[in-house]
Amino acid sequence: MPEQNQPKRLTEVPKCLPVLFIVGIITTLYVIYIFWHCVPLLQLHQPVNLRDQAKVSRGTADLIAFLVISSLLVICYIRSICTDPGQIPDTKEWIYYEERSRQDSGPATGVYETKRTGERRHCKWCNKYKPDRCHHCRVCRTCILKMDHHCPWIYNCVGFKNQKFFFQLLFYTFVCTQLISWTMFSSMKQALDEDQDFYNMFALLFGETLCGFLGIMATAFFGFHIWLMSKAMSTIEFCEKSMKKTGYNHSAYDRGICANFADVLGDWPWLWLLPIADYKGDGLSFKHSSADERTSLTGDMEPAVEEDQVFAPPPGTAASLHHR
Repeated sequence: MPEQNQPKRLTEVPKCLPVLFIVGIITTLYVIYIFWHCVPLLQLHQPVNLRDQAKVSRGTADLIAFLVISSLLVICYIRSICTDPGQIPDTKEWIYYEERSRQDSGPATGVYETKRTGERRHCKWCNKYKPDRCHHCRVCRTCILKMDHHCPWIYNCVGFKNQKFFFQLLFYTFVCTQLISWTMFSSMKQALDEDQDFYNMFALLFGETLCGFLGIMATAFFGFHIWLMSKAMSTIEFCEKSMKKTGYNHSAYDRGICANFADVLGDWPWLWLLPIADYKGDGLSFKHSSADERTSLTGDMEPAVEEDQVFAPPPGTAASLHHR
């Protein structure tokens, strides 16, 4: 039976808690960096002629860089949450029913990923045929085009239409945490050396520690997704191949690094870092590296992640840390 009455995501308050937690972290680091690092460097309490111009210049540069990067981070985060990752159309050719299934019982045509029998994959929850790289998510209660994984931190699936925003979110998180960690370190050291007010020392030390921890995680996740994109693989495809040990460093959709990046980020490199939707295609079909890859995909892609499960990466992998 297809799932009915899919609820509006933002009305499910408990599932929004991870998002609220991330918003709290962003707000905390934003306040600490501006008011405990940038403002003291700008020396706004001092007359202009008594200010240390070297510190003023440094504080101005840090503040401008931080505001630009953090603004892009917030925009990408909002777009990752609010952008529909892509769903199977409701048109007739994608609707599945048993009579039609018996009529189309022969080998599937026009798709690479099939069942072991060679028939087209379909979702028993949505009652639709599934295009290549599509999987059902029980949290979102729908099939997601080119599903990468369900991320509780954005309370959304990462899929065809929002993968670019998610990748940009990782990139700007990486850049922002590195910026805060390296530029605020001197302010923290000075506060500790001079034995400043407890609240100043605590805020700077807490902000530096938190940002350093997040920076390590963001660097690992960002590097992992760069590698996935260079191989034209989603997180699900990586974990499927890892569990089956079928050569997880190769994908049937791999057409070279430049083409792989362009498939996600768009054809124009000067737009790759801007939160502008620039995906190619419709998410229903994908170009392949060679026609002979069909043999390895038929009967191999479907069983590893069942169509009625939520994706859960194996423990111990970078993907599993990201999923949590």
